[in-house]
Amino acid sequence: MKVDKICCIGAGFVGGPTMSVIALKCPNIKVTVVDINQEKIDAWNGELDKLPVYEPGLAEIIKKVRNVNLFFSTDIDKAIDDSQMIFMAVNTPTKTSGEGKGYAADLQYIEKSAKQIALASRSDKIIIEKSTLPVRTAEKVKEILELNKKHEISFEVLSNPEFLAEGTAINDLFKSDRVLIGGENTKKGRNAIKQLFNIYNKWIPKSKILTTNVWSSELSKLVSNAMLAQRISSINSISALCEKTGADIDEVSEAVGLDKRIGNKFLKSSIGFGGSCFKKDILNLVYIARSYGLDDVAAYWESVVEINSYQTLRLANKVLEYV
Repeated sequence: MKVDKICCIGAGFVGGPTMSVIALKCPNIKVTVVDINQEKIDAWNGELDKLPVYEPGLAEIIKKVRNVNLFFSTDIDKAIDDSQMIFMAVNTPTKTSGEGKGYAADLQYIEKSAKQIALASRSDKIIIEKSTLPVRTAEKVKEILELNKKHEISFEVLSNPEFLAEGTAINDLFKSDRVLIGGENTKKGRNAIKQLFNIYNKWIPKSKILTTNVWSSELSKLVSNAMLAQRISSINSISALCEKTGADIDEVSEAVGLDKRIGNKFLKSSIGFGGSCFKKDILNLVYIARSYGLDDVAAYWESVVEINSYQTLRLANKVLEYV
């Protein structure tokens, strides 16, 4: 299978910037980003200073590739049918009801996307999980694809989690620490991995593209965020101790960070985690651990979230003392 047309379902923080960079680096590939939200698509097709996602450097890329080999559309079925490779970059919030409420990831948008892909496809497809997902989601995705397909076609499901931070997404895409591709160790699976590998290898060195099985790739994203969040919770817990003892948290952070085994990243004390991903992903990890009967593991990671909540409440109370 030759990949010269890509579809990305989801025109948000992940889909928009990622597909823009792929379009820039792979001018021979037509990239179409689709979404059911007409206003969002109109914004992507509108003025460069009013794009729905602001990231330094993004508007400049959009200016170069939009309507050249990067397109934004609400015609999801056509983009799916035309493409050989489809990225799923839809939202996976924490469930607000039902089993796993408050912990597990809500996969309704992933499931709807998989069903739509199956119904709209008339040829073989490589499906890429780009959203942050629980381990073994690919199994469910493939099941939905097989149950709903209308033609005798095959689907290969790969995991390719994003590792983007708000404010540095474009730089993260240009100079990734690593690109992770998980797939099945079968002839078709290895070929699908090779197709995605070749796309990233247009600008990412081969040494930074890591291939694994699907489950390792899915879990690695959750664990990466959990490890980073753990560092923030750890240093925030020490900030409370510093205030009681007269130590300076910034000085302690600097001293600890100079240890090469530890490093200085994510050791800045603050009011808590920024954004929504860390808490969401850790709670998902807690739910997965509990579902496998690993209660002690679940309790350990839940304590990382609890320390974060403690820090937020502690600093809020300090503010109220001065009001």
